[in-house]
Amino acid sequence: MPFTSDNVQLFLAVLDHGSFSAAARWLGRVPSALSMQIAQLEAELDLILFERTTREVKPTEVALTLEPEARQLARQLRRLQRQALNLHQGLERRLTLAVAPELLSAPWNQPLAQLAEDYPSLEVEVLSAPQTSILRFLHENQADLAILFERVGIDEREAFQEFTSEVLAAVVAPGHPMAGVSVRPDDLLDNRQIAVASRETRGGDPRLLVSRKIWRTDSHLAALSLVQAGLGWAYLPKRLVEPYVASGSLVALQFQNMSNQIRLWVDVVWLRDRPMGLAARRFIELMRTAKET
Repeated sequence: MPFTSDNVQLFLAVLDHGSFSAAARWLGRVPSALSMQIAQLEAELDLILFERTTREVKPTEVALTLEPEARQLARQLRRLQRQALNLHQGLERRLTLAVAPELLSAPWNQPLAQLAEDYPSLEVEVLSAPQTSILRFLHENQADLAILFERVGIDEREAFQEFTSEVLAAVVAPGHPMAGVSVRPDDLLDNRQIAVASRETRGGDPRLLVSRKIWRTDSHLAALSLVQAGLGWAYLPKRLVEPYVASGSLVALQFQNMSNQIRLWVDVVWLRDRPMGLAARRFIELMRTAKET
């Protein structure tokens, strides 16, 4: 077949640089050899691609007609070569991320966008579940990486990279008895709390689970809806509730002698003894870079 990866590259180089000598310099080739290869391509196609003069070559209408397909083929070949190199270096077919629901709006998607650009063929799966469930996914090989709040205790089997921090704010509906009043710690104990927490365990993060009366959900949006309905108070991501507080559909609780907000670090976590693919390593690197900027 006349067109090969090599002569497509030569054809486009001559189009882009306007002469055989300039194209040869750009490619690191000998001009006379490049000219002969183009002439051979023309002979095999039985088409004139360039009009030669003493100073330059001009593409014919035939060449300009073939140009878009040639450029598309060149892009496909570059993607194919990059994919082959990535596979050789250990690129996995799929990267599975498990993300705490409260962090779905956190800026971890920016490194993911760069990852998609670096590895176009990579499949990405994003799971969302409460923090304890996410860690179970990680340890049961259902996820490659977990994005969650800093843990109260550290498991020696886990490695992690701090990425960012997230602020959780205590909010209620405007008609709730605690809205607009100074709230004591004892008041929190006896008022129903809506918590994003796993149903698999009755335990949870003591920094976030305060009340004796807790309704649990695995969705931050469900928690938001329950709070808006006046069914309890909740710690929810500040970036999520700010528009609702501004519109008056939610009210920030006012605690006595303590802040109504909690700032927690957000980590990306992986298992020390599990080999990581190229995409997982690159994602951690991007998360680390994002933290430093």
